Amino acid sequence: MENRNTTRLFTGEIVVRAIKDSFFKLNPAILVKNPVIFIVGIGALMTSVVVLSDIFAGHFSAFNFQITLWLWFTVLFANFAEAIAEGRGKAQADSLRKSRTETKARRLVHNKEELVVATDLKKGDLVLCAAGDVIPADGDVIEGIASVDESAITGESAPVIRESGGDRCAVTGGTKVISDQVTIKVTSEPGNTFLDRMIALVESAKRQKTPNEIALIILLSGLTIIFLLVVVCMPAYFSYSLKASGISADHNLTLPVLIALLVCLIPTTIGGLLSAIGISGMDRLLRKNVIATSGKAIEAAGDTDVLLLDKTGTITLGNRMATDFIPAEGVTVEELADAAQLSSLSDETPEGRSIVVLAKEKFNIRGREVHQLQASFIPFSAQTRMSGVDFKTPDGKTHQIRKGATDSIRSFVQNNNGFFPQTILEVVSGLARLGATPLVVAEDNKVLGVIHLKDIVKGGIKQRFAELRKMGIKTVMITGDNALTAAAIAAEAGVDDFMAEATPEDKLRRIREEQASGHLVGMIGDGTNDAPALAQADVGLAMNTGTQAAREAGNMVDLDSNPTKLIEVVETGKQLLMTRGALTTFSIANDVAKYFAIIPAIATLLYVTSSGIAPLSVLNIMKLATPESAILSAVIFNALIIIALIPLALKGVKYRPISANRVLALNILIYGIGGVIIPFIGIKLIDMFVVFTHMV
Repeated sequence: MENRNTTRLFTGEIVVRAIKDSFFKLNPAILVKNPVIFIVGIGALMTSVVVLSDIFAGHFSAFNFQITLWLWFTVLFANFAEAIAEGRGKAQADSLRKSRTETKARRLVHNKEELVVATDLKKGDLVLCAAGDVIPADGDVIEGIASVDESAITGESAPVIRESGGDRCAVTGGTKVISDQVTIKVTSEPGNTFLDRMIALVESAKRQKTPNEIALIILLSGLTIIFLLVVVCMPAYFSYSLKASGISADHNLTLPVLIALLVCLIPTTIGGLLSAIGISGMDRLLRKNVIATSGKAIEAAGDTDVLLLDKTGTITLGNRMATDFIPAEGVTVEELADAAQLSSLSDETPEGRSIVVLAKEKFNIRGREVHQLQASFIPFSAQTRMSGVDFKTPDGKTHQIRKGATDSIRSFVQNNNGFFPQTILEVVSGLARLGATPLVVAEDNKVLGVIHLKDIVKGGIKQRFAELRKMGIKTVMITGDNALTAAAIAAEAGVDDFMAEATPEDKLRRIREEQASGHLVGMIGDGTNDAPALAQADVGLAMNTGTQAAREAGNMVDLDSNPTKLIEVVETGKQLLMTRGALTTFSIANDVAKYFAIIPAIATLLYVTSSGIAPLSVLNIMKLATPESAILSAVIFNALIIIALIPLALKGVKYRPISANRVLALNILIYGIGGVIIPFIGIKLIDMFVVFTHMV
């Protein structure tokens, strides 16, 4: 599958499709959804009627015809901007559809297999998938473990592990089992799978206008109504002024001129690009392999000012590594290392493997034949918070080695009538203050020492948090570690706050507290126990590898299941808001410049003195050639600027980690002043071309 991240901004197929869609969008039922462009469409229709009436009356006006032509171009260019943004999503949807085949499924009914078409599967059905099978529907693995190729969804070729239980049980229809065999319980109805929803979203079929977008449309509509009232009143004013100037009423403003004036003064630029900006925001997230269930979620990401981030996998690399053995008084470091390694031989966690490796590298202690020791390994559990091994020595005595949390090992030693040294407590406290995780090792009723496990903070994460802080975003680290360890890692990573020994209930409570204080909260999660918090958060980013409950609770799904993606989601939301603000500023400033092009041009006939001096011509600071060339030049520029700004609307303005006040200042400086200067230059150049080619 083509990697969506490498798709070009424009392709021949997307452009051709967008051109066709631009004409389909002339349908009034579609056009009315954009009030500003709908007004332009009505104006284009009215001028078309005037031109046709003139033709039938026998006096064709090239000026009116050109005005009409460029008004229609303005509508089509605005439609093209939206269609090109939708076209990119449709191209991605086509790519996703290719991953869906008429898959057969081995449904289990009363423990017997029956071959059915995947579309016949219903929620709750059990399906058997072996190596080489395409997973027929969304579901959860309820039995077995398998390697799954998810490149059809994520674009990532490396297979992933899916297994029953835990937070890596969810599978997606259209992916392929590479090895082993699993039993899957279907969690979606036909036509409502994750892939179906994904296709609908990227096609923008379900894109609803966001609250901010609706508010902006209302503002633009209000400005349009104001300018409409002004334009409607202008013929009466001109009639009076022409009479006072002794000029024939035949020179009053014509309908095409009035419509041209209205179209140039209303905010057509941002009106034409508004939908494209919203659609492209979802598109940019998709290129980061994040599916947003609504445009509102993206905007919320841009407004988020509190981020709740899990420590493991987000702030730290996720695997704590053994770095040192610290023996208790009267115990050699070799004895501690030997006991620690023996207790970890069956421990398949990254921490357990690192203990085995450290003992081997530092003291050349290698694995031993555990069956000769009649060893019985004790797995870690959340209740005991320790693991270890029971074994017999040649003399027949049974020994117990345990490693785990300080409190658990202290209880273990004391229950065996042993003594827990104060010096070990001091070592544990010292390591915790450094941000390390101490594991205490004991044999029978004797404490042997401490294993130093270190969480590795991700490189560059402190700088990322500093950038978020510049934008006014507070970061909160969530961890199950004790307060001392959490504080040390929080200081090293540079987060603003932390929650130690956090439970799912603690997360939900913290989100509600922040929201009650007026903050917008974003968080990530992958487990069923994260679902309430994901649903409560303003931006809930669920991991694709997580449970179905988590994916349904969040309003975004990360196909890569990368916990740090939440930061990129916030940056994309900020970029969308910055882009909309920049182009809105440019559009309003743009109207100011067009005002100085058209108003002086149509007013030069008024109050002309007997010597032929037109006092209002002094307002023609752009020195445009004639009233007709000025009006036509402004209308042409008004249409072309929409096309010129489509790449910026789709790609977004350059993201900068700065405060909202700084963003506003830059918008005024760059797009406000630029929005005034560029039309002056553009309209003047077009005016020169119009005069040179005798278009009027």
